[in-house]
Amino acid sequence: MNAVQLVATMARERSVPSWWISAKRATDIVLGVLLLILTGPIVILAAIAIAAVTRGGPFYAQERVAQNGRHFKMYKLRTMVNGAHARRDEIMHLNELDGPVFKIRNDPRLHPLGRLLRRTSIDELPNFINVIFGDLSLVGPRPALPSEVQHYDAVALRRLTVPQGVTCLWQINGRSQVSFDHWMELDNRYVDSWTPWGDLSIIAKTVPAVLRKDGAH
Repeated sequence: MNAVQLVATMARERSVPSWWISAKRATDIVLGVLLLILTGPIVILAAIAIAAVTRGGPFYAQERVAQNGRHFKMYKLRTMVNGAHARRDEIMHLNELDGPVFKIRNDPRLHPLGRLLRRTSIDELPNFINVIFGDLSLVGPRPALPSEVQHYDAVALRRLTVPQGVTCLWQINGRSQVSFDHWMELDNRYVDSWTPWGDLSIIAKTVPAVLRKDGAH
């Protein structure tokens, strides 16, 4: 059984009322459009600033894994210099996280504004485009890279049974400060207990977490 088939089997573990799913999607569309409009000026200013300090376009689309193992392009503001991905093997020894995740607090591939964009989470604001398209939900496990999912065990794969999101329990509980196992524990907790009103609570808690820059780098 491959990963996609395994996720499909796991997806039948928990049944939720159909109106919960409809309410979640309706919330995504309404708040997603509103947040995209409200943050649009910030994104435009950031894009202009990125173009001024580094070569290449200010936006990029990165392949990520959505619910049930489907791949999609996630939109972000570019925080690294051109050719950064080709240098990954050179700096693998600097990885600060455990598990299959790769993250460096002071990544040498960041352009002059990269650290600021990441610390403030401004680089993730274009994610609202994916929310409107239906690739992401406002709340759900953060979408992983295909190369990370290849190393998932059955526990980690359960996070793919729900819509992936812009924010989640991991986002409001320390982000990069927590271990990979605890991260997966938080995602599994969400899989087992999410509700429409619980999502609204996570959204409300995300604002102060972002302002405090908890675990953001």
